Amino acid sequence: MKFIIVLAVFVACASADVSHVATADYIVPIVRSSNEQKPDGGFNYAFETGNGIITQADGVVKNPNTEDATLQVTGSVKYVAPDGTPVELSYVADQDGYKPVGSHVPQIPELILRAQQYIASHPPVVKKL
Repeated sequence: MKFIIVLAVFVACASADVSHVATADYIVPIVRSSNEQKPDGGFNYAFETGNGIITQADGVVKNPNTEDATLQVTGSVKYVAPDGTPVELSYVADQDGYKPVGSHVPQIPELILRAQQYIASHPPVVKKL
């Protein structure tokens, strides 16, 4: 099940809407491309386009040949947004979810983080009747 969630996130990223980047009369060449599939289910790929999009990802199977086998994907993407802003994103997707890091990714406010820590360290008291 966890593998399917990670795969779904990967497919969603790969099928993102980039219609604003290319039109029928604007073809972007692939400058560099590599792809390797490993027998255990792991993989790595990288590519760079003529308009400056650079991406790479490495997938590693953790705990292979067990019921707890999971896929951990680590990757990054670099491109220039339509407004000219350079965007760099790195991420890890594993059994704990998708964790992106980048200057454009909204951050959880400090107050919320402290509240979550407080709640975790003060479990509710259950009174018996």
